[in-house]
Amino acid sequence: MARRNISSGTPWEPVVGYSRAVRVGPLVVVAGTTATDAAGVLVGAGDAYAQTVQTLANVRAALERAGARLEDVVRTRIYVTDFEHWREVARAHAEVFGTIRPATTMVEVSRLVLPEMLVEIEADAWVEGPE
Repeated sequence: MARRNISSGTPWEPVVGYSRAVRVGPLVVVAGTTATDAAGVLVGAGDAYAQTVQTLANVRAALERAGARLEDVVRTRIYVTDFEHWREVARAHAEVFGTIRPATTMVEVSRLVLPEMLVEIEADAWVEGPE
């Protein structure tokens, strides 16, 4: 099976040596994604809900570039820097995945790449049919 790397164009990808998403056959894996806009600027500073909404929009864009849809997501992993924000993060996640219901995990971490970032999300999808 061919491997396809999908880039978002953020400045961190070449520095760290990763892709926003990778597709191999029916499997699409989206790397840890944060609430940055197309220019790499953080959206929703200090607002966990707004950051989660932007993060999930970025996840959706990566999935689509890989030929997948939100409905194909089978697992998400949510990293929050303060578990006090879990309700806002969960609300935004449920707005996107409430009927899809992928397996998910939410854990608290000490910090993300920028101190202002409150949430990071990974997603795995399984796409039926040809690429």
